Amino acid sequence: MTAGNVLSGFVAILQIFEARLTDNTEHYYWAILAILAACLFDVLDGRVARMGGQESPFGRELDSLADIVSFGIAPALLVHTIVLKDIEQPAGIGSMIASAYLVCGAMRLARFNCIAASDDKSSSTHFRGCPIPAAAGVISSITLLLLWMEEGQKGIGPWKYGLAFLMVGLSFLMVSNVEYPSFKSVNWRTRRSFQWVIVFILVAWFTVKNWQWMPAVFFVSYLAYGLFRPWISRKWQREIEIESDPADELTGDTPAGAEPADESAEAAKI
Repeated sequence: MTAGNVLSGFVAILQIFEARLTDNTEHYYWAILAILAACLFDVLDGRVARMGGQESPFGRELDSLADIVSFGIAPALLVHTIVLKDIEQPAGIGSMIASAYLVCGAMRLARFNCIAASDDKSSSTHFRGCPIPAAAGVISSITLLLLWMEEGQKGIGPWKYGLAFLMVGLSFLMVSNVEYPSFKSVNWRTRRSFQWVIVFILVAWFTVKNWQWMPAVFFVSYLAYGLFRPWISRKWQREIEIESDPADELTGDTPAGAEPADESAEAAKI
């Protein structure tokens, strides 16, 4: 899976250079799809490693090297080619923005590896700072949406320059202390299963009808959730993130953040 990640990043970079040489926007689409494919490989990589019990420091370091190619270099080069090269004055500001994103992404990966190597168990369910795959997903999905709108002559005009501000904001978020949930902490066994089935059906229908919007909706929603999470009620957080697992109750383990049961109350029940 890591090989698929880094190869997708390499394909994205090749397509961006092809777009520079030929001035053909079709190459941008292929580059964006390659970055989104790398996001999928990254998610599956961790899940497959955990299922097979193959997690190791070597795999973590290799994954970070793949991430800096697919989610650092490729998105920075993509936005620089489409937008930032046009705002090099004054003082090469376009290159500075792309470079800042790349450096912040590298720092984000280094911090993740340091935390993962420590005994901090919260790192298994939450990320400190926006994960670089999510940042790359936001950039590539919004770029895809803007290119699609531009081809449809919906008059986006200078809106594409918003990508520069977006890249600056994501650079800060990657090195911030804002907490983002990992997919391991998503509560797939919520009691509101029926409501989530309805949501899934609506999302699937919308994806078929307007597939260009869906990657942006997904990644921007994740980005916004991390930003507004401190103000979301604990009840809603428990619905979205991990609740008490039945397996934990059988083994007597207490989930992170939960209070142990009162022993006297248990004795009274017996």
